Amino acid sequence: MTKPSRRGLAAASLATAGALLLGAGSAEAASGQSTFERVRSSRSLRIGVVPGAGPYFLKDIATGKWSGAAIDMAADLAKVFDAKVHYVETTWGNAVLDLQANKIDLAFALNPTPQRALSITFAHPMIIHPFGCIAKPGFNPTTWGDLDKPSIRIAVDLGSLHEVLARRYCPKAKITAFKEETDDLLALQTGKVDAVVLAAMLGIAALGKNPSLGTYHILNDPFVALPSNLGVQREPDTRWLEVVNAWLDYNRGLGNIRQWMIEGLVAGGAKASQIPSQLTF
Repeated sequence: MTKPSRRGLAAASLATAGALLLGAGSAEAASGQSTFERVRSSRSLRIGVVPGAGPYFLKDIATGKWSGAAIDMAADLAKVFDAKVHYVETTWGNAVLDLQANKIDLAFALNPTPQRALSITFAHPMIIHPFGCIAKPGFNPTTWGDLDKPSIRIAVDLGSLHEVLARRYCPKAKITAFKEETDDLLALQTGKVDAVVLAAMLGIAALGKNPSLGTYHILNDPFVALPSNLGVQREPDTRWLEVVNAWLDYNRGLGNIRQWMIEGLVAGGAKASQIPSQLTF
């Protein structure tokens, strides 16, 4: 028997490590079943839910019942498999990890960043999500340039895309980065800042809870919008992704996605008058 060379052993080790990395975190590696097979056989669809993240997720504290746009969407998708939806509490930051760990089958409302795409797969866009700001009463900006002035005070949540956009398009403004979005809104409410840069859904949902904050404005010159997608596990069996994509295209074409999003906003307290006319789904 020929003794393997060091080079051969190294190559074998690298190949084994590569296979483990490719298989790590996938549903098939963890359970022997793909997501499609597991959902179909168990009739159980596990979704990640984020407390307090309207209009996608709303939780009744008294009853523990979940509602919101993402809850309605998941219930409709589950009908394809005659399945029941099961909720797994998570955060926006942990949703990708929960997909990799096979704790959930679907994560809603994720921006498909290149970093996330290294770990999971994204379905077709759910909505195209524009960015703007909540401005204090009496201040009505329409462009990023209206915020880009030394006299304007802007709040953002630290390390977020909101901060990236504010620093890129409003470098002349006084920008304060807070740890949490709630801190941004408190600064606006107490008059410490003039505007809070937020994605449209988050901004309108915040006004639904506290209309006295001001008015939400989608900003132009440039118009900035990113897709908001459903995240799924990366796995060789693509049937689950194909079904999710077909479901998305079908319901977006029928206008159901728009209806679910608006209903989620209204359920969270937003009024039709607070939804900018430029906002489309």
